[in-house]
Amino acid sequence: MQNQSRSFFILNSAFCILHSAFIGTIPFVSELDPAVQRHLDTLGLTYQILDCNPEWADTDVFCANYNIPRQNAANTILVASKSEPKQYSACLVLATTKLDVNHAVSRLMGIKRLSFASADETKAVTGQLIGGVTVFALPDSIPLYVDARIMDAEYVIVGGGNRSTKIRLSPRELERIPGVVVAPIALERI
Repeated sequence: MQNQSRSFFILNSAFCILHSAFIGTIPFVSELDPAVQRHLDTLGLTYQILDCNPEWADTDVFCANYNIPRQNAANTILVASKSEPKQYSACLVLATTKLDVNHAVSRLMGIKRLSFASADETKAVTGQLIGGVTVFALPDSIPLYVDARIMDAEYVIVGGGNRSTKIRLSPRELERIPGVVVAPIALERI
């Protein structure tokens, strides 16, 4: 009996060591925002759900804690017109770039004066929190612009509509979103 107990202890210890070693790189599955899940199901996309500690949802912290290369992490940024009536666009850019809101996005929207929507405004317009904003389940009235650099990545990770999940998918899957425009909308960070 002592050998069986010792064997169980060794196997259990090995599992705990393996579990600890992989917890940061192979996240557990969690639930997407329900509206995001419905949109993904409607589009029939191929994707993987990644669990995310809500405290680590912001891109730099997420990448550092889950060993995700920044060139595969993307941010959905809501851009707003400064004048009334308010107009919005959602822009997807890699973490290694910065959104060219004053030139590229301004040209695409046909509006000269733009700014980044605040966290409160983003929540009110998209229903999603900063750190989880995604290209999925956005209001139909909001155009979606995806930076052309994203299409060269092997995979991209976007928000899950909440701070506790992310979505990993091929950039080609993004082209299946109705009305998406792929264009050079970002600049390399220096």
